[in-house]
Amino acid sequence: MTTQLDAPSVDLTRLEEFATKVAVDRAIAYNGVLAYLGDRLGLWRALASVADTTSEELAERSGLAERYVREWLATQAAAGYVTYDGPTCRFSLPAEHALVLADEDSPVAGVAGFQVITAVYAAADQLAHAYATGEGVAWGDHDPRLFSGVDRFFRTLYRGSLVSEWLPSVEGLVERLEQGIRVLDVGCGLGSALVLMAEAFPASTFVGVDNHEESIRLARAAAAEAGVGDRVTFEVADATSYGGSHDLVCFFDAVHDMGDPVGALAHARSVLAEDGVVLAVEPFAHDRLEDGIGSPVTLTYLAASSALCVPNGMSQGTDTLGAQAGPARLTAAFRAAGFTQAGVAAETPYNLLIEARA
Repeated sequence: MTTQLDAPSVDLTRLEEFATKVAVDRAIAYNGVLAYLGDRLGLWRALASVADTTSEELAERSGLAERYVREWLATQAAAGYVTYDGPTCRFSLPAEHALVLADEDSPVAGVAGFQVITAVYAAADQLAHAYATGEGVAWGDHDPRLFSGVDRFFRTLYRGSLVSEWLPSVEGLVERLEQGIRVLDVGCGLGSALVLMAEAFPASTFVGVDNHEESIRLARAAAAEAGVGDRVTFEVADATSYGGSHDLVCFFDAVHDMGDPVGALAHARSVLAEDGVVLAVEPFAHDRLEDGIGSPVTLTYLAASSALCVPNGMSQGTDTLGAQAGPARLTAAFRAAGFTQAGVAAETPYNLLIEARA
């Protein structure tokens, strides 16, 4: 059988272009770990606090070894993350870059993604075993850096869109939240979305459930720190074992992670109060793969799905949707779960908002 490696001729220009692309991607992958270290060790924040610096000054400011800081700064200059002035040997972090790398509250904060990637690399052996056997890798079996990294990454999106855009896109929902309703978050993780909602709507009550005990512990601590512990509770439960009656059931980037999404949605429907609403925030996706090829958003979500979402779903069942399910497959899952109304209520470059009613 003839293979591509046996091809009688190759396009040398195309070969050179692709080899260059791989070299660039490889360099970016190398620097991803160093970008994470810059976050973990406070180097980005230290750079953001001064106009410019030498490696000696930054080492003293950050309490780190100068020889390592010198090499790290040179790498970030080569990557284009910092600027370098040769005559003075001084480095600087432009204000625009600082908003992405050094400001946790910025609407474009993006450094948390490197923490997630570092955790994924730590799971390479587990993923290789899963790919070979068809088994799953449960969320709680990953490197602990994953949990806080994912929370930080999504918190930026939720802080920018949840209260100001997503909730108002559902007719009458903000008014009901202001008056006071019962809200449930299934797969709540570290609870950031519920804490944001509780801060905005003090008349409502909120319950978050997740099957990962450590996430629930951290969610409770976050609610207490935010001063909303009187109206937010968190419980350890999976997507089909919680009870009660709820006016709003939310799935924040969770439906696509589940091994039986239809079963999870059917259970949500069973606890939905009359006139209740289910709200699912999902990663933005097209219905056809070819429509997303070339998009960095599609690539990011597919990579995360291959390493995190599908392995977690496979640890629970075999019907996991993955992070690029798209509107058609997502709404079909809602209809299969018994919802008579399900559709996209809003979308951003990063998210789809699905609204469903029984």
